[in-house]
Amino acid sequence: MHSWTSPALDPLPASSRPLRLFDTRTGRIAPITPLTPGTARLYVCGITPYDSTHLGHAATYHAADLMRRALHDTGLDVEMAQNVTDVDDPLLERADRDGVDWRELAASQVELFSEDMQALRIIAPETYRSVSEAMDSIIAVVLALHERGRAYTVEAEDASGPDWYLDLSVDGALGDVSGWSEEQMLEVFAERGGDPDRPGKRGRFDPLLWRAEREGEPAWEAGLLGRGRPGWHVECVCIAEDGIGLPFDVQAGGSDLIFPHHDLSAAHSVALGRPFAAAYAHSGMVAHEGEKMSKSLGNLVFVHRLVRDGVDPMAIRLVLMAHHYRSDWEWSEQELELATSRLASYRRAARRGGHHPQTVEEVRSALRDDLDTARALAALDAWAGDAPSEDEQTSGPGDVPAAVDALFGISLEG
Repeated sequence: MHSWTSPALDPLPASSRPLRLFDTRTGRIAPITPLTPGTARLYVCGITPYDSTHLGHAATYHAADLMRRALHDTGLDVEMAQNVTDVDDPLLERADRDGVDWRELAASQVELFSEDMQALRIIAPETYRSVSEAMDSIIAVVLALHERGRAYTVEAEDASGPDWYLDLSVDGALGDVSGWSEEQMLEVFAERGGDPDRPGKRGRFDPLLWRAEREGEPAWEAGLLGRGRPGWHVECVCIAEDGIGLPFDVQAGGSDLIFPHHDLSAAHSVALGRPFAAAYAHSGMVAHEGEKMSKSLGNLVFVHRLVRDGVDPMAIRLVLMAHHYRSDWEWSEQELELATSRLASYRRAARRGGHHPQTVEEVRSALRDDLDTARALAALDAWAGDAPSEDEQTSGPGDVPAAVDALFGISLEG
C-alpha cells in the first residue's frame, strides 16, 4: 500500500539529550533508549477506513509525528510502521449499509486519510500495510500460535467451521500493559470488540485469532484454520514484525487502545515467545459538543472539511500543539481562532529573520520533555511578541522558523 508524500525534513544539528516519554505500562516518564543502537523503531496503530479523518485521529498521528521528530533530533535514524485495518466488522457493516464493495469503501477512505496526513505534514511511515495485504503473515502467525499450544477452537453454528481463540492463561500476559483489574476490563471489553460471554471460550478475555467464514463476508483460505478472516489484535503483531521487527521501541496510539488492543497485542507477541514493545505512549481523547468524538455520536470534526473551508493545516497543527498529547480536551471554534492568530503572528516574526538560539533551545527542550508542546508554544509566543533589536536581521532566514519546521512540522512560510 502506498502512503502519502512526506514533507522535506531539514533537521537541526543533533544533540545527545534523549527524548523522555510517559510509559503507560510503568506509569513513569523515562528516556527512550533504542533497543537497536542508532535506530529508534516506532509502531502507531492505523485507521479502520470506514470514515474520514477527524480531529481525534489527527491528534494521535500528530503525537506520533512529534515523537518521530524528537527522536530524529537526537541524531537517531527512525523507522515507523503503521497498519490499516481494512478487514473489520465496522467497515463491512458500513459498506453493506451504503451498498458499496468493502474494498472500494476502504480505498476511498485511505485516500482521504493520506491527503489529510500530507496536508498536516505528517511524516509517512516506512511500512504502511493493510490487513488484506498482510494476510499470509497473519495466517502464518495464527498457525504458529496453534503449534505452540496457545490457540484453541470454539464451535460456530453460523459458520463454515470453528473460530480460533488465543488462550491467555498459558502465558499470563493479560493486563501487562494496562495494569487494569478484570472489573475495569469488563467495563469496556464488549464495546471495544470483545465477546466475554461467548460459550465455549476458556477465558472471558481470550481474543479472537481467526473467524471462520460467514455468508456474505470476505474470507481467505488458511489451511488448517479453514476459510475465514483474522481477529483484530493479531494484525498489528504481524505488521510490526514484518516492518520493524519485534521487540520495538515505542507503541503509540490513542488512549482508547490501551485495553484491549495494546494489552492483547502484547499478549499475542508473548505467546509467540518474544516481547512486543519496550514502551507505550498514548495520546488523549478529543471531545466536541461535550462528548468524545466518535462516529456513533456523529460529533466529528473532519480535517478535510476544515481544509476545504479554508483553514490552514498549520493552524490545525497549532490547535493540536496547544494541548499536551496525553490530555483529553475539547475542540471549539475559539481554539481554532487562537491557533489562526498564533500562526499569523509567527509568520510575521519569521519574516523578520534573526537568530534566537535561546528560543530554539527552549522549544527543543520542551519537545524532548514528554512532548511538552504547551511550553514550546509559550516560548514561541514570546519570540513572536518581541520587537526586533537594532542589530537584528530584518529579512532572510532565521533559526526559529527552521526549528519549528524540523521539530513541529509547521511551515512558517506564507
